[in-house]
Amino acid sequence: MPSSTLTLFNLCCNSIMETVVHKLPSFKLLNPTSSSSHYCSTTTTTRTSKSFRVGSRRRSFSISASASAVREDNQALGSVSLGHITRPDFPILHQEVNGSRLVYLDNAATSQKPTAVLNALQNYYEAYNSNVHRGIHYLSARATDEYELARKKVAAFINALDSREIVFTKNATEAINLVAYSWGLSNLKPEDEVILTIAEHHSAIVPWQLVAQKTGAILKFVSLNQDEAPDVDNLRQMFSRKTKIVVVHHVSNTLASVLPIEEIVLWAHDVGAKVLVDACQSVPHMVVNVQSLNVDFLVASSHKMCGPTGVGFLYGKSELLSAMPPFLGGGEMISDVFLDHSTYAEPPSRFEAGTPAIGEAIGLGAAIDYLSRLGMQKIHDYEIELAKYLYESLLSVPNIHVYGPAPSENVDRAALCSFNIENIHPTDIATFLDQQHGVAIRSGHHCAQPLHRHLGVNASARASLHFYNTKEDVDDFIQALNDTVNFFNSFK
Repeated sequence: MPSSTLTLFNLCCNSIMETVVHKLPSFKLLNPTSSSSHYCSTTTTTRTSKSFRVGSRRRSFSISASASAVREDNQALGSVSLGHITRPDFPILHQEVNGSRLVYLDNAATSQKPTAVLNALQNYYEAYNSNVHRGIHYLSARATDEYELARKKVAAFINALDSREIVFTKNATEAINLVAYSWGLSNLKPEDEVILTIAEHHSAIVPWQLVAQKTGAILKFVSLNQDEAPDVDNLRQMFSRKTKIVVVHHVSNTLASVLPIEEIVLWAHDVGAKVLVDACQSVPHMVVNVQSLNVDFLVASSHKMCGPTGVGFLYGKSELLSAMPPFLGGGEMISDVFLDHSTYAEPPSRFEAGTPAIGEAIGLGAAIDYLSRLGMQKIHDYEIELAKYLYESLLSVPNIHVYGPAPSENVDRAALCSFNIENIHPTDIATFLDQQHGVAIRSGHHCAQPLHRHLGVNASARASLHFYNTKEDVDDFIQALNDTVNFFNSFK
């Protein structure tokens, strides 16, 4: 990892900068080589008023800009894209942050929510807030109908055979844990093998580590190839009759690489193994068809697909879910309860103990309606264009390394880029971009420490796009990034 600019910054700040600026924003510069630094959670910074600017920012938006005005402006410029068309639907984007137009490029962490989703949440709590499956009165009946309708929307969105193959969870992490503790503890034995890649999110690694400790199963990890993508050829060679389940991402949240899920499923099923796919970075951005993929399990999170936080889902084939024991015990998941034993409901109720995230599930349904109206293929095509533009624009920045495979005729990258710039810590970059330019990106290990350790770094910066972003967002980001690099390099 390149050394931090911390010492140099502190030495120069009180001498040189006093002659140039009145006051720098207060932020903590972290040592990139410190083993005690944790970046998975949001880094806390202290913001103060500032009276200087480094570089300049274009296209300042008023907080009160109306959706119709934005559409008219873009049509007048002759630059109408999916990003320009949909941007007015997201109120949060029309504001200034630290004196600059907000440029939100942290969509791999969480997406923003359109007005349609906000309205659905408000309508639930104002008009028919009630518990589901438990009352016969009007409010409960309507809440139950809308909650179950949301399940049907999820099923249709990913082309599941039956809505009963969709289990609502609080997030994708809980969905993976459900499979690990229910299917895993019931089916894994000593010396059985679980295949993962070193690029998996922590939520896909840790549950299987815990289950392996309890069952004696062995975890095997696929490394990267020379293009900094998971080595699919190596993965294929790992399969044997000992392989019981493969746990892989569809799209990497750090490398932007896309795995050939259909091929992996074929290899796994040939040896009798199951496949669990982490689709958090694919379901919001492309067409995902669980029947054509033939996956056994698939998980995703609402908050990454323009829906509320606090809800996600597990897709599982009916025959697998029916054979799995409960994950959590309590109300709703039972058939009958006696003092000495209980019997359990059929899926999906068996796996939804207690009062669920009702409003959040209904909000997810509204998000799916919104995405479906836009068209997932249209979203994907636009984001592929944005992804290439972001990647190529970043390569113009001096001393930068962008992780993952380069885009080509045969390789499509997701619309995100993780990168490092020589001798500048990624958290320094992210903090300066935010406080001096209003650009929001992620810094840290992105909940993928084994991957970063393999890459030889403790952290990286990450810019990630969604369909409501535009090439102008990328241009502003690149200009701000160059200003940031110039600022830190001025101390050398």
